[in-house]
Amino acid sequence: MKNITAEILTIGDEILYGQILDTNTQYMSYALDQLGIRVIRHTTMGDNEPDILNAFKEAESSADLVLITGGLGPTNDDLTMPSLAKYFGCEIVENPIVLTHIKHYFEMRGREFTEMNKRQALVPEIAEVIHNSLGTAPCTWYERNGKVFVSMPGVPHEMKNVMKEYVIPKVQAYFQTPVIYHKMIRTVGIGESYLAEKIKDWEDALPPHIRLAYLPSIGHVRLRLTAFGDDRNVLEKEVQKLVNEFIILAGQYIYGYDNTTLEEAVGQLLIAKKKTIALAESCSGGFIQHKITEIPGSSSYFQGGIVPYHNQFKIDLLGVRASTLEQHGAVSEACVIEMAERVREKFNADIGVASSGIAGPGGGTEEKPVGTIWIAYADGKETITKRLQLTQNRILNIELTEIAVLNLVRKSLN
Repeated sequence: MKNITAEILTIGDEILYGQILDTNTQYMSYALDQLGIRVIRHTTMGDNEPDILNAFKEAESSADLVLITGGLGPTNDDLTMPSLAKYFGCEIVENPIVLTHIKHYFEMRGREFTEMNKRQALVPEIAEVIHNSLGTAPCTWYERNGKVFVSMPGVPHEMKNVMKEYVIPKVQAYFQTPVIYHKMIRTVGIGESYLAEKIKDWEDALPPHIRLAYLPSIGHVRLRLTAFGDDRNVLEKEVQKLVNEFIILAGQYIYGYDNTTLEEAVGQLLIAKKKTIALAESCSGGFIQHKITEIPGSSSYFQGGIVPYHNQFKIDLLGVRASTLEQHGAVSEACVIEMAERVREKFNADIGVASSGIAGPGGGTEEKPVGTIWIAYADGKETITKRLQLTQNRILNIELTEIAVLNLVRKSLN
C-alpha cells in the first residue's frame, strides 16, 4: 500500500510576526497521523502572492495532500483564493452557495451585510466548496493528478470543525492510507545517552517497519515506537512484544506509557498501594504539591503539606530541632530527614517527603554551591535521602527537584 504524505501550509503575516500562535498546524498534524498520513513538512509564509505560489508548487511536488489555512478574509491582504485560482489556471467567480450562506450568517446575527463581506463568496471556479458552518470563510477542495489541495480558515475553531465534519471523511474516502501506530514509553532517572547505550542491541534489531525516536525533555526521556503497516492489531502486538523486551532491559526507569505523566503515575501507585502522602518543601516552594494536586482524585492520597521557607518555621511548624539547623544547616541530609519524618507525623500520612536546597541564583557556597538540593522519603520503616547537584537556573532547579522527589517516591513504592 502506498504511503500517503502531506504538507501543511499556514498563510499570514501575523504568524511570522509572532503576533499569534499557530496551533492549527499541531492539530492538523495529529489528525493526519491518526489517518495514517505522514506529514513531511510545515511551511509558513506571509501575505505575499509569489511566496504563496512558490509554496504551492513545492508542496505539490513532494506531497500527496496539501492542507492550507489562513488568508480567506474579505480584505486586500487575504490572497489565498486568488493565489489558488492563479495556481490552478482558472477564473475566480462568485459562488451562489457561499454567497447565500454568508448572507444568512450575517442576518442570523443581526449584522449588516456589506460589499466587503460579499467578496468572501469569490472562489476559484474549479473548486469544490466545503461548508463552513461556524464562519464566513469558504473552504475549498481541489484535485489534480491524484493529489489534493484543501483550503480552510485560519480561525482555529472554524478549521477544527471543518476538519472533523468534512475534510477527514473526504480524505479517508479519497486515499487508501496505511496504518500508523504509535507507542510512547516514558522514562525518568536516566539520561538519553545512557539509555541509548543500554538498549543499543534492542534498537539495532528493530524491524524496518518500526522506528524509534528519542524525545528528551526536562528530567525525562520519552521513546516513541512508530509502526507502519496494514493491520493495526498486528502492529499493536508487534510493538507490545518490543515493549516487553524493553522492560527487561530498562524497566526500572519506566514510569508510564503514552500520555501518562509522572504525577499521574505516582498517584496511581499511591492508590494501588493504599498509601497517603504529605510534603514539606523548602527550596521547591510548594511546586511539588501544586503538581500533585493538578491530578483529579489526588485528595484520596494527598494529605497536605507545609512550605517552611524560613528556618524558624522549620522549627516552629515542623518540629525540626534547632540543633540540627545550627550544626548541619537547612541544606543538609539531617534537616530533610527530620522534615520528611515530622511532616509525615503531622499529617498522619503513610509517607512524608521533603526538599531543601539552594535554588539560586545566589546563596551558594564552596561547600554547598547553587543547585545543591537534598530530598528525603520517610514511611515509618525507613528514611531514604538523596543529594542532587543541579544547575545555576532557579526555575529549572525547582522543576528538576519536583521530578527527583516524585521519582524517589515511585522507586520506593516499587
